[in-house]
Amino acid sequence: MQPLVVTRFAIVNALGAGAGAVLEGLKAKRSGLAPCDFEIATLDTWVGKVPGLEARRVRRDLEEYDCRSNRLAQMGLEQDAFTDAVASARARYGAARIGVFIGTSTSGILETELAYRQRDPQTQALPAGFRYQATQNTYSLGDFVRRYLGLTGPAFVVSSACSSSAKVFGNAARMIAAGACDAAVVGGADTLCLTSLYGFHSLELISRQPCRPFDAERDGISLGEGAAFVLLEKQPRAGSELALLGYGESADAHHMSTPHPEGLGAALAMRAALEGAGLAPGDLGYINLHGTGTRNNDSAEDAGVFSVVGDRVPCSGTKGWTGHALGAAGAIEAVLTLLCLRHGYVPGTLNTQRIDPALRTQLPLEGRSAPLEHAMSNSFGFGGNNCSLVFGRRH
Repeated sequence: MQPLVVTRFAIVNALGAGAGAVLEGLKAKRSGLAPCDFEIATLDTWVGKVPGLEARRVRRDLEEYDCRSNRLAQMGLEQDAFTDAVASARARYGAARIGVFIGTSTSGILETELAYRQRDPQTQALPAGFRYQATQNTYSLGDFVRRYLGLTGPAFVVSSACSSSAKVFGNAARMIAAGACDAAVVGGADTLCLTSLYGFHSLELISRQPCRPFDAERDGISLGEGAAFVLLEKQPRAGSELALLGYGESADAHHMSTPHPEGLGAALAMRAALEGAGLAPGDLGYINLHGTGTRNNDSAEDAGVFSVVGDRVPCSGTKGWTGHALGAAGAIEAVLTLLCLRHGYVPGTLNTQRIDPALRTQLPLEGRSAPLEHAMSNSFGFGGNNCSLVFGRRH
């Protein structure tokens, strides 16, 4: 594929707001996970919650979109001078030539949960102020981001479970290659909600302690929330040293919630991403793994990764810092991968004490500085929705 320049990126999650705070948390081994105190949940688990969202409101001219999801998206857009970079791109290309491709899993479902608590006791009618289209509707997030940034180009939202906001990078690449736009804002946002917390609890996938990906005693995920955005352009910009080089997608459809035990779909996505980037497996300096902390997912990913790169490439999972942000995880971890490339850093895997001896990939526990030229980010969702992204330095 034609490399797409990464002009700017922005991030917010339980580690902090902005790339600086997040990178500092990674290097300091400071987790954003804490015992769950979200809403009325009474679950014995840990979560990665972004503080202060309850008191925030979206921009006044977009107040009909006000919900936790869109507040978090706005908080992400406010970081790292991202809106300024988009404004510059809008001046260069025009608002109609910049696409918006966003991923989410839960969108604004929390707003519906709150509305159901406020039903009329006689008629059971939802409160008059509830705005489904502008909050829970999956497209709400994309529509909000588009309006917030003043863009009018092609826009849509992808909801493919945990690969949602990774797959939008491929969507952007295809739309730019087709001539539908000259640049794209990609990313995603997902917030904590009771549906997710109790849903994963019912699947017996929630850990009672901070998640520990690839640990011999791993026992489940820690849910989190966050937002991340990337501005991609087909034309190089001064000072833009990073680029999207390749993407790979697959849908193995092995099971509704369990990955193929041999990681076949994961391997397909990784190979396609490398092929699109014109790279060999040994060209990678780091892989950010999906690494949920569940026994099946981590074992399957290890099998898939090993079949592609063997044990030659350092790999780690970062959900011990942020929690699993579901539909936003792909974008968050893509930005973490970009941060690692920019600063020459390979993070370890937080909370993990002893690597499962059955796993075969290279899984360092401690972070270290290392010169990086190319790195991959993996995101794998329910139903076998897999996506791998390859980023690299521009020369």
